[in-house]
Amino acid sequence: MNFSSKLLENAVNEVSQLPGIGKRTALRLVLYLLKQPEERTEYLTTALRQLKAEVKLCKQCYNISDQELCEICSNQNRDAKLICVVEDIRDVMAVENTAQFKGYYHVLGGKISPIEGIGPHNLTIDSLVRKIRQGTIEEVIFALSPTMEGDTTNFYIYKQIEDLNLNISTIARGISIGNELEYADEVTLGRSILHRIPFENSLNGG
Repeated sequence: MNFSSKLLENAVNEVSQLPGIGKRTALRLVLYLLKQPEERTEYLTTALRQLKAEVKLCKQCYNISDQELCEICSNQNRDAKLICVVEDIRDVMAVENTAQFKGYYHVLGGKISPIEGIGPHNLTIDSLVRKIRQGTIEEVIFALSPTMEGDTTNFYIYKQIEDLNLNISTIARGISIGNELEYADEVTLGRSILHRIPFENSLNGG
């Protein structure tokens, strides 16, 4: 791709580093921004700068938040006996969009993947186990994507808490095997939350 401007080329190269954005799409976005009033691009750069500098992780569930506690964790109308374990922030948004879950969340920040060099110590599993062992939680729902890595992570956490008097469940397999949770439609995901099954059943393929 030949550029008539080094500044344009630099901008396209930076935008194309974003996930799912190729050079052609990056060029289209950069040219669009170039045609916008200057204040429009200023709004965008200011928003991104503030996002990077000021956004926090909720100290309780590790969801993205503007405050020490996210809006979900600070909502006392939620069911404190239920905790839904998800991989990342996008999965919190996906489950919330179903309007079928009224408990709290715990964001792991990924899933165990030896191939990618991600072990339990790279995730927030220790924090989750400590939270569960405090004794106020009655049911833990595993809502990780139904992939090999997701199942491995579920099983690892399960072994840490199986001695406790808890209901440990996983979302029903209305979600296709190998699919990422965030791409499931809201109806399917909502039904998977409502019709969750005991985790032990999933170990036996049932």
